[in-house]
Amino acid sequence: MGLSAAPVAAFDLFGLKLFEDPKAADAALLADPQPYKVNLSVNGDGDIEGAVRNASSLVADQDQPASGAAGLLAKGRGDYRRIVAALYNEGYYGGVVSIRVGGQEAAKLAPDTDLPDPVEVAIVVEPGPLFHFNSVNIVNVAPVSSDWADYVPPASSRGLNSGDIAKAGAIVKAEALALEAWRQLGYAKAEIANRNVVADHATSTVDVTITVNPGMKAAFGPVAVSGTERMDPDFVRRQTGLAVGEEYDPDTLARAQKRLDRLEVFSSARLEAAQSIGADGLLPYSLIVQELPGARFGVGANYSSIDGLGVEAFHLWRNLFGQAERLRLDAKVASIAYPIDTTQFDYLFGGTFTKPGVFTPDTDLVAAVSAERTVYPTYTQTSANGKLGLTHMFSDQITFEGGATLDRSRFDDTFGTRDFTTAGVYAGATLDFRNDKVDATSGWYAKVSVEPFYEFRFANPGAKFTVEGRTYFGFAEDDKFVLAGRVKAGAVVGPSQAEISPDKLFFAGGGGSVRGYGYKSIGVNDGQGNVTGGRYLLEASLEARAKVTDTIGVVGFLDGGYVAADVFPGLEDLRIGAGLGVRYYTGLGPLRLDVAIPLNKKAGDSDYAVYVGIGQAF
Repeated sequence: MGLSAAPVAAFDLFGLKLFEDPKAADAALLADPQPYKVNLSVNGDGDIEGAVRNASSLVADQDQPASGAAGLLAKGRGDYRRIVAALYNEGYYGGVVSIRVGGQEAAKLAPDTDLPDPVEVAIVVEPGPLFHFNSVNIVNVAPVSSDWADYVPPASSRGLNSGDIAKAGAIVKAEALALEAWRQLGYAKAEIANRNVVADHATSTVDVTITVNPGMKAAFGPVAVSGTERMDPDFVRRQTGLAVGEEYDPDTLARAQKRLDRLEVFSSARLEAAQSIGADGLLPYSLIVQELPGARFGVGANYSSIDGLGVEAFHLWRNLFGQAERLRLDAKVASIAYPIDTTQFDYLFGGTFTKPGVFTPDTDLVAAVSAERTVYPTYTQTSANGKLGLTHMFSDQITFEGGATLDRSRFDDTFGTRDFTTAGVYAGATLDFRNDKVDATSGWYAKVSVEPFYEFRFANPGAKFTVEGRTYFGFAEDDKFVLAGRVKAGAVVGPSQAEISPDKLFFAGGGGSVRGYGYKSIGVNDGQGNVTGGRYLLEASLEARAKVTDTIGVVGFLDGGYVAADVFPGLEDLRIGAGLGVRYYTGLGPLRLDVAIPLNKKAGDSDYAVYVGIGQAF
């Protein structure tokens, strides 16, 4: 008996299917695959046709066979409901939907009908006349709050007005606003008591009456915590910030949820209100949590054609003593380039201890120590540092921080080898009103910091000030085009450059500064070809970002920067870099590849620079 050759459909290597047709694989999983072809016809404009197309399961899945005739007909019967709902949402209440499978109406076919392979499916939609709202009435509208933080837009702002197109979605949005307005006033159990929607086909109008039942006014009751294993339940309860007797406010509840998430010790933390408000006006809550494992680790890498390869790793211990304390150890080796020269590598090792809930649920104690050796283009630093401070989250957008620092450092630069011992304090504020911290398309960001210090070797006081602002403007549908800008300025007051450590001075250049130049390679020329840090800094960046597909984007950018000794230099001393970049968008943020060239390079500057990283440049 001979063996006949057959085409290879797939190759299985360690459980991975190679050279496999996905459609064939899907079909193989079905006992009775039923291929079909859809012809969609909508007697209307592009918007209504798009709404119908997006609502149809038959259209969405037509590249894959259905599970037999029964599966196909089930899709068709479901499409009647989905398409009618789509018509309602566009303001069409008199539409007619026909779904014919093999020439017969799907609703009339038996599940075991014998169908051809493939079968023709014809979806014909006659939307009918466009309806408009006639009378609109919301019974028991919440009074307008005197507190701006409790303001809720009126239902009319969502398209529920007499004369507006009668979109069903407008009714749903108006109901949500009506309930939210009462809840912002403390009525936690407000509900829609009745919804009366009547379509008059003779006049193509819709009458809407929505009745709201606000219920009792409520205050927060006790919080019962369950699911803790190593966490202290009393601490978890305190971290919510919910005080018994405090008036119910959905914003307060949202802040409580964010406080719990910020602890980074729970895989889930869910606040559930009791079914009803007690006779005393208190609404008890149950807090159900599930703890994360006690430790995790991670690794990362970055690359620049100028600064080389950097690799880093961390190990994090969670919940050390039962109150969400964290200890994180970090190690990093950078500036790895060919040919390998370990004397030019950068090394860092450090640890950070964080104790949440100090003084208030929104205040963290942070203690950090680190040791590093870093070779910059302009100096080499070997140092040990310590920091102790507090971070207070005033709101979701505003954070304050302050504390004390102690540094012991050795620097090798144009002034020779110098040792410094510096003690200081720091204070800063961050205002982050971006819509996304990783890939912003609107909003703004600002950060200001001040660092007074005292250097013991030369007995000099000083202070360093920095301020940075960023803004973002999105254009077109889904913000496919974004214009982003950044400005940063800084100043140092105190001793002469010869008696101040370089890390207290300003440098520019690198992926987060002026692209096209080496990291910290832009400084002050001492007149003999040596570059030192400056007392003043001014940087600016402009980026134009465009999404080509859902996952691919392109970027054009222009960066510029000044570093000055005592006075700001002229325009001829401005260092400018320009370039193009590609973004690959993932669920964790965009992967970044930028190529930049220095537009006014000087001796020692590279012809170009390549940067690879995670997240936008700013």
